[in-house]
Amino acid sequence: MIHAPEPWWLPALLALSLFGDALISVRPPLFIQRCLDGVGFPREWWWALIAIKLAATAGLLVGLKYPGVGLATAVGVIAYFVCAAFAHYRARFLGSEFWINCLGMLALAVAAALPFVV
Repeated sequence: MIHAPEPWWLPALLALSLFGDALISVRPPLFIQRCLDGVGFPREWWWALIAIKLAATAGLLVGLKYPGVGLATAVGVIAYFVCAAFAHYRARFLGSEFWINCLGMLALAVAAALPFVV
């Protein structure tokens, strides 16, 4: 059964992280550029990542009131970062960007999904 998230701040922290990531991705700093180039993600599609992160932010915040939306969004964010981890692995781009940013956000997404189901 899907429950209102307790603690509520885990999905909120993930939403804040994704929102901040989307904001800085508008004019990506060097470490984000290096990461996206390192996995071979085309520059003309970088805007899509911003849209995805903003949509996920909204879904997680709505999910604080409507837990089904929050769980679905958290699962989507987990899938996003699993795909990102696979892209890093496939490109053999396994530096700090992979271990800290990609896997760190994946761990936060998993932690944010748990309050909806536990």
